[in-house]
Amino acid sequence: MMPFFTKPLTALPPLSLYIHIPWCIQKCPYCDFNSHKIKTALDEKAYIDALLIDLQCELPHIWGRTVETIFIGGGTPSIFSAQAIDRLLSGVRALVKLTPEAEITLEANPSTFEKIKFQGFKDAGINRLSIGVQSFDDAKLHALGRIHNSQEALSAITTAANIFARVNIDLMYALPHQTVQAALNDVQTAIDTGVSHISAYQLTLEPNTAFGHQPPQGLPQDDAMQDIEDAVHGALFAAGFQQYETSAFAKHPHQRAHHNLNYWQFGDYIGIGAGAHGKISSHNGIVRTTRKRHPNNYLYAMQSNPDDAIERKNIASEDLPFEFMMNALRLTDGVPSHYFAERTGQNLAVIAQQLQHAQQKGLLDANPAFLCPTPLGRRFLNDLIGLFL
Repeated sequence: MMPFFTKPLTALPPLSLYIHIPWCIQKCPYCDFNSHKIKTALDEKAYIDALLIDLQCELPHIWGRTVETIFIGGGTPSIFSAQAIDRLLSGVRALVKLTPEAEITLEANPSTFEKIKFQGFKDAGINRLSIGVQSFDDAKLHALGRIHNSQEALSAITTAANIFARVNIDLMYALPHQTVQAALNDVQTAIDTGVSHISAYQLTLEPNTAFGHQPPQGLPQDDAMQDIEDAVHGALFAAGFQQYETSAFAKHPHQRAHHNLNYWQFGDYIGIGAGAHGKISSHNGIVRTTRKRHPNNYLYAMQSNPDDAIERKNIASEDLPFEFMMNALRLTDGVPSHYFAERTGQNLAVIAQQLQHAQQKGLLDANPAFLCPTPLGRRFLNDLIGLFL
């Protein structure tokens, strides 16, 4: 194996902005994101003030660069008022250069749906809405700890589709006591809404979650789980959806989530808000950033000494190949091979042995112009990624 010699980057990758709003009406038992149940009235102004101070802290690290996408995630960002989101995006535009056609996504929960509020989000600049439905089966929603029902989900989707040109539905499958037919009913309902993007995730039991500590009864076994996944994917393919990432399906390339694509292509992103993560490249190397997780600690630091809220850590040269491949191989079409050198500063030869091994096992396409998983590689993605550890 060649040594992990990293050269200064000759060009910087695209830049995105992730904004984290950490509050939820109720914490779901499967969720391992940095989210906190609302216990007192939210001070939207104080948090947006903190976010804009946070963004100002990043300006010296991104001077002259243009932000191409924005994603407001959580938590449940749609608990904030449309006026608050408008103030936030106005502040962002005043601080950074934003492309005129920038994709700006907001995550929404059907339980926080109001027609006037959705229109207000659009007026503020949101042009893509991602709705966390998870299931259209009320019993399954209850088991997942969701506070909306199927009718509220359908109403939110219908209203959103009349306001936004781009709407995503988040679905989960392999749920407790879920049959293949029940999973197909869910995905067919999502397809029938007419949206052009569906994210379909397998329920996983993450550490430090309620389900991780006490798994629910009736989870499908491996074979049944695979049958459910095959059925869900098959229904999406039959409806004209293309799988472009492990869990993402779009009817047309322009409907793909460009913000998420930038993650998978090892692009850069500013991460602001409680617990947010970022990745910023420069000619001196690549830095990961992390914010204080608890909202109160984050707010206090931003109000007193913002640097206390931000940790910056260089990615070690020997870790770059794995980090790059871990992201790139999630994409159905992979990435152009030249991205590796451009975005890590390393010669592709440093992983030549692993590439050859992956190709011999039938997990990686042999086309030298692309780093692309085969259908077998997509099915056994963890095995493929593990070759680059």
